[in-house]
Amino acid sequence: MARSKSNIVIEGLSGKIGNLVFRRRKKDGKVFVSAAPSPHKVAPTEAKKKVNDRFQQAVMYGKSVVANPDLKSLYAQKTSGGQTAFNVAVADYLNAPTIEEIDLSNYTGQVGSVIRVKATDNFKVARVLVTIKGANGVLLESDEAVEDIENEFYWTYTATEQNSLPGGTRVTVIASDLPQNKTTLEKVL
Repeated sequence: MARSKSNIVIEGLSGKIGNLVFRRRKKDGKVFVSAAPSPHKVAPTEAKKKVNDRFQQAVMYGKSVVANPDLKSLYAQKTSGGQTAFNVAVADYLNAPTIEEIDLSNYTGQVGSVIRVKATDNFKVARVLVTIKGANGVLLESDEAVEDIENEFYWTYTATEQNSLPGGTRVTVIASDLPQNKTTLEKVL
């Protein structure tokens, strides 16, 4: 792809002429020239359609972020090297959070015992839900963990229900980001 500099013939031009495509970047007005893409001769597979649909949804999310001044400002804080809030929002939509660790070493089954979760995202983890089920599968409690103000990757959940038989307890963690991507991880005590 070539970039046009000081060419009065194509200044302000955008569109297609023959086999050339002229694109003007909105943020700085620079004009880029490239060969027109050739049409696809093979119909897209179901997997390709899913990828295209997901990307289209990501673009719609990016547009909604740019239209919301508060969200746009939040995403703009994470831009670097020519990125825009739109680019960061699209990338956030396409990447779900990761749950790296569920620390059950301080969970004793007593009220007030603590479960720590390390959850990361390419932008920001918005919430972490912790669900505790007894060894028999009965729900004991479920609520949101609290973000650690000293370390944004860690979340703390404090037990509110007594669990007299903690052995075999199942702890399920669901981490969500701003576009509502969710990741689930379960650990057995």
